[in-house]
Amino acid sequence: MKHLLPLLIMLLGLVACGTKKTQQTETWETLFNGKDLNEWTVKIKGYPAGENFANTFRVEEGLMKVRYDGYDSFNDRFGHIFFHKPYSHYKLRVEYRFVGEQAPNAPGWAYRNSGAMLHCQAPETMHLDQDFPVSIEAQFLGGDNTGERPTGSVCTPGTEVYIEGEPYRGHCANSSSKTYHGDQWVTMELIVLGDSIAHHVIDGDTIMSYSHIRVGGGNVSPKPTIPEGPLSKGYISLQSEGHPIDFRTVEILDLSGQY
Repeated sequence: MKHLLPLLIMLLGLVACGTKKTQQTETWETLFNGKDLNEWTVKIKGYPAGENFANTFRVEEGLMKVRYDGYDSFNDRFGHIFFHKPYSHYKLRVEYRFVGEQAPNAPGWAYRNSGAMLHCQAPETMHLDQDFPVSIEAQFLGGDNTGERPTGSVCTPGTEVYIEGEPYRGHCANSSSKTYHGDQWVTMELIVLGDSIAHHVIDGDTIMSYSHIRVGGGNVSPKPTIPEGPLSKGYISLQSEGHPIDFRTVEILDLSGQY
């Protein structure tokens, strides 16, 4: 046994060095620079792309903030802010927290509710009164002090997916995550490989997986004119869904060169 110990130590050292090398070769790109929103486009229901009604999306204290202090009533003015570049295969890392109270007259289901929209249609292609872009939503939920509200669920506005090998016919499928209460920061990683498969990960645990991503189904109004079929790429957007939220980190690891 004592003769095997040096060999074991050497092997462990090689594994550690290999892991370190892999980590060093990952080049993450910062999507939100903590200074401005110059590379982002806002689209809010009822307003043309590029109009940031009531300064809903803003940068303060190095954070991207979603606020409703300029709203007399939310009036179903769901909004999204789109990064200017589309992606197909990537890891997206988002750090967020919910704060404060809902906008006046925001829907009850939108309490501490937001999300990262993946493979979005371009903001310029959305109808003026379209509520959500055709996309896959990695939902962000915060606790409401009454029960479990797992974050990282998947929702399908204008899209369809398979879960555990079967077509999913609902709109939102719950993840296996715990409930995050209060104003704590949560970091979620989203691994998206074209239209083949996607994973939602928190603290190293995969809390949701789905495959066969395609355009189809409902839950978008008015219905966009996008042909049904595989959805292999698109834009990334973050939601304003009626509850104030802060984003501290939004960064991406482009994996397109590996596929």
